[in-house]
Amino acid sequence: MAAGRPEAAVRPTPARGRIRQFISNLGPGIVTGAADDDPSGIATYSIAGAQFGTALLWTAWLTWPLMAAVQMTCARIGMTAGRGLAGALRQKYPRWVLAILATALFAANTINVGADLAGMADAAETLTGWNSHFFVVIFGAGIAWAIVRFRYHQIASILKWLALVLFAYVIVAIHLKPAWGSVLRDAFVPHWPKGEEWGALVAILGTTISPYLFFWQASQEVEEDKALGRRILIRRPDAPPLLLAERRLDVGVGTFFSNLVMFFIILATALTLHRNGITNPQTSRDVAEALRPLAGRFAELLYTLGIVGVGLLAIPTLAGSSAYAFAETFGWRQGLDRKLRGARYFYGVIILSSVLGISLDFLDVNPVRALYWCAIVNGLLAPFLLIAVLLTASDRRRMRGHPIPWLSRIMVGIAALLMLGAAVGMFVF
Repeated sequence: MAAGRPEAAVRPTPARGRIRQFISNLGPGIVTGAADDDPSGIATYSIAGAQFGTALLWTAWLTWPLMAAVQMTCARIGMTAGRGLAGALRQKYPRWVLAILATALFAANTINVGADLAGMADAAETLTGWNSHFFVVIFGAGIAWAIVRFRYHQIASILKWLALVLFAYVIVAIHLKPAWGSVLRDAFVPHWPKGEEWGALVAILGTTISPYLFFWQASQEVEEDKALGRRILIRRPDAPPLLLAERRLDVGVGTFFSNLVMFFIILATALTLHRNGITNPQTSRDVAEALRPLAGRFAELLYTLGIVGVGLLAIPTLAGSSAYAFAETFGWRQGLDRKLRGARYFYGVIILSSVLGISLDFLDVNPVRALYWCAIVNGLLAPFLLIAVLLTASDRRRMRGHPIPWLSRIMVGIAALLMLGAAVGMFVF
């Protein structure tokens, strides 16, 4: 303390101190949760709301605890094993299996990057009238440059604050003044899906409990450790109870926020598009422009701004998770704390994913449908990855004597079985 300076002038009030501590504890969990509501998620939830109204609102409360359990399990792998997910899996499975997994993840993520860029560009064209191809190149090149240029702590800070843009969808839905009685009934009284609802359920599960988030969450825990100076495994202490409690709060808040936004996107499109017979939007521009006469220019503006903002948050996690998966599989130097010349292959994957994503836009692919089917593919692949995650996190030796508790194992197992069941239901019913 400076001489002559009263103590009260230095210390924050208890309330301010608690708020500041709460915000400082939010990190990988809140970023991962917000990235889950990427343009792919927005498109999926918009289609679900447009096609089925409020009938699938109940899925938001189903997916929250499952997503929280899965992401916390991935976080514990990173915190305890001191490796990202692919690095931890490499201790248990052959490298060729992980190479296939990393390649599949790269392909799915790159398609998602391309579709996300197209969705962002469509939204930007709605706002400005400029050609969407221009925005695809600007967004893709700009995001790739920022990932390479900035270090981890800078990127993490930017991504955390970008998450605030998702409140736009909460504001849109509240602005529409829904009849809360019927909304809450559909939200808390689930029903057995029928017909095409099975496909929507698989897509919702696939975009909410999504493979790229598993890799991102675990790798960001390692990045957090490296930011504190613990760069080698022997210097990484077992995750203490206080740190685990802070991460549970971080993951819990992030996943709750993600599912809350999902709830309000479905609600907003149900109250506008579905109610007025617009059940098959083809592009994000269709959704935004349909909102204008039904909900006003304010709602359209918030919807389009939300797509652009969350795309800036999600694309680094998509490209980054692919880079982490390849680097950990093949033993490359890696990390957002390194400069380009110190991790060339790692950043090369990010740049390649961005270039291919930009190229996809010029193939004239429908972005909303591409995003929707990408979510379905993730929903079909995720259960098998979840089983591998569960087996790894339950292995006492791989987890250095600290496997995940039984409740977490049960929840992750339920998530895998539910996603398998939904996939079977989509093809059978």
